[in-house]
Amino acid sequence: MQRFKQKTLIFLILGIFTPLASTTSKVNAGSFGAEIFCSMRDSGNDHRSSWEAAYTYIKKQKGGIFKVSPKQAASQITETVIREREKFRYCVEYLDNLHPDRKLERELQKEKRRLEKEKRRLEKKAKEREDKIRKLDDSNEEFSEETIERYSY
Repeated sequence: MQRFKQKTLIFLILGIFTPLASTTSKVNAGSFGAEIFCSMRDSGNDHRSSWEAAYTYIKKQKGGIFKVSPKQAASQITETVIREREKFRYCVEYLDNLHPDRKLERELQKEKRRLEKEKRRLEKKAKEREDKIRKLDDSNEEFSEETIERYSY
């Protein structure tokens, strides 16, 4: 029983201090990730290369079992830019690229799925037609020339 209490106490202590340690690195990673993103954009780099560099850095700094999602990384960069407005005042114009139009993305994905479904339906219909034609050809081979002639009696 005493061992169980000791183990519970250890896990409780780890549970309290672990989030505090990971929050500090997360804030630093997000801050430097924002510096990377904003500096690259300000230097004339395109959005994609700047974003990939910042996101790679944030993922690497986070560590641990769970990965940082692109949404989380974009939020960290946005928070840092807004929090440190004076330092990143030139970067505010680039933030809209970090958060694309989700509604438009969903509509495009929906249309893509609809087109794929229609394509599968048409392929299935074409296959059925080919099967019917093949069956008709097979049934015609069963008859000889004599049975087809009308006037042979």
